[in-house]
Amino acid sequence: MHKKNLFKFLFVAISVSALLVTSIIAQVDDPTKKTRKVRKEIDKIYQNWLKKDVNYIITKEEKRAFKALKTDEERENFIENFWRRRDPNPDTEENEYREEYYERIAYANENFTSGKPGWMTDRGRIYITWGKPDGVESHPMGGSYNRPSYEGGGTTTTYPFEVWFYRHLDGIGSGIEIEFVDPTGTGEYRIARNANEKDALLFVPGAGMTTAEMLGLETRGDRITGINRNNNYTREQDSPFRRLEIISNLQRPPRVKFSDLEGITSADVLLDNNPLDFELRVDFFRQSEDRVVTTFTLQAENKELVFEDSGGVPTAKMNIFGRITAVTNKRAGIFEDSVVANATAADLAQAKKRKSVYQTAVALAPGTYRVDVAVRDVNSGNRGVRKLGFTVPKYDDKQLATSTLILASKLRETTERDIGGRFVIGNAKVIPNLSGVYKRGQEVGIYMQVYNAGIDQTTLRPAVDVEYIITKKGKVILRKKEDWSGLSDSGQRLTLARLLSTNALELGEYELKIKVQDNVGAEKRLLEPTAKFKIVE
Repeated sequence: MHKKNLFKFLFVAISVSALLVTSIIAQVDDPTKKTRKVRKEIDKIYQNWLKKDVNYIITKEEKRAFKALKTDEERENFIENFWRRRDPNPDTEENEYREEYYERIAYANENFTSGKPGWMTDRGRIYITWGKPDGVESHPMGGSYNRPSYEGGGTTTTYPFEVWFYRHLDGIGSGIEIEFVDPTGTGEYRIARNANEKDALLFVPGAGMTTAEMLGLETRGDRITGINRNNNYTREQDSPFRRLEIISNLQRPPRVKFSDLEGITSADVLLDNNPLDFELRVDFFRQSEDRVVTTFTLQAENKELVFEDSGGVPTAKMNIFGRITAVTNKRAGIFEDSVVANATAADLAQAKKRKSVYQTAVALAPGTYRVDVAVRDVNSGNRGVRKLGFTVPKYDDKQLATSTLILASKLRETTERDIGGRFVIGNAKVIPNLSGVYKRGQEVGIYMQVYNAGIDQTTLRPAVDVEYIITKKGKVILRKKEDWSGLSDSGQRLTLARLLSTNALELGEYELKIKVQDNVGAEKRLLEPTAKFKIVE
């Protein structure tokens, strides 16, 4: 081949190869050809809900869970459940907490705005998070101020300030005072860490001295640095550490009580190496034509609980969460509380042989429901769950009917100290015995209400015969007629409340039957509710 043609051929071949390599590199490395991995940003409406609407009340766990959601449908469900968990009255269509919460935001923006939206100010944050204070002491112009003794006494001049008072805030304490000061005169009140922040003369030598400073017991420098040498006038809540503790707790979202227990009530199986065993009972008492007082009673053996030293006293604590749902799966109510058992060191062995009982009452409409209850021993972490279906009866206003028959471990008339307490039904305090086990000699409490009983118009007394019958293996052991004295009342609702002695009963199992015979009218209606109990040594 001719040299000129050979060079020409090599040049063409090299050029083609270079173009092929360039083409391949372009296909592999050209960033404009790559598909970008872009995470879809949360819509602004959800960002605003998280950062503005609920920023003060959402917990860290809830915020983390919300940010991990992928779809708008999941976010909508989360928001719905977020408000549902805080609904104080699930029986109503409205969520009172949510409505009040947004009203607080509107109030804060209207009343606390000062260069920035009211919801972003310190007063706005406290108002939105914790609600309207029980009392407000306002000094909008500041001026001359006579210090109370717990602030050191003496007279000074202050910046504008306010003191908000809350009787009680969950997770913070009782008798909470929050002070806000406006040192700039712009209307933006800032939360104060101590009482001296409102003192306009704090840095003016010789002016606005406290009583201790005038007596030479303290110096102005001590007060500026927060050192009180003569601290006899200081309240516990005014100590620097307590002030900081209150301010720190106020910045946290209000606690959703026992949220961990709410989670395990939804589980079908409780996975726990050492589950906490307890008993659950549901009872019914007519309140009105369309409402029935439904009581939920829990009972646990103290030997199931772990006692730990608390201030020198052995103490066990059990947290309780219950959720009531209707057949439509709509929540009908929740309850959450704690049971505390105390004992002296000498009495601890006996205390573990006793039982801890808790009861709450919810007014429900007649219908079919389910209650899911979870409990946790605070000291050991052991948990237990019970799921129970029940039907709330419908009481006809003309038919003879009874409430649930309760066998009680304690039964007595109420006193003023019992008002607002637990285990109170009508004018009696009734503590149910869920196990039905009594020691020989222990009295068996019997409590039941009778509705729509006839009244004898000549004597104006109940025209109803009531007889208590105790049997053992089908054999009648005891019969006792009601004499309508003691705790029993009269009228359309009759209360049967009796204490039966077990001194004459042998050990073993028994059945109690209460025969209720209405003697008014031709029907002579008869009811015979029963309950079983056991006598042991």
